[in-house]
Amino acid sequence: MAVKTLQDLFIHALSDVASAEKQITKGLPKMARAATDPKLVEAFKAHLEETRGQIERIDAVVESIGLRLKRIKCAAMEGLIEEASEEIEEIEKGPVLDAALIGAAQKVEHYEIASYGTLIALAKQLGFTEAADLLQATLDEEKATDSKLTVLALQEENAKAAAV
Repeated sequence: MAVKTLQDLFIHALSDVASAEKQITKGLPKMARAATDPKLVEAFKAHLEETRGQIERIDAVVESIGLRLKRIKCAAMEGLIEEASEEIEEIEKGPVLDAALIGAAQKVEHYEIASYGTLIALAKQLGFTEAADLLQATLDEEKATDSKLTVLALQEENAKAAAV
């Protein structure tokens, strides 16, 4: 389907982020297994549960508008997850890998923050008020996760990695 209208663009962007979230549910367990710091492991596990709720929220957006998502694969998320996988393979388990995993996770969060911000703007323009509210809830969670990762990096992981 070609994107010709703002609603087409919204459907495309929502389909893309739905794919991204599903890919994240496969990437986070691998990151949790690779991490050594218990707080980081727990952060990844908690975000996995949160991501599952975000997928349910996307389903609620679809239902509230009565649209169908396109079957696409988010190439950007695929690349970000591949980068994280390469780091897991190339960096010895320990503080440096934990710092790299935080960075990889923040790249994912920043992609999601941009995606949800765009979706909210489109939803508001299209008059999809309920969808915009649902998407805002997810955006708030993504920003909170990014902040938690920043605190973990600055207060613990980067210092541990620097000492190696």
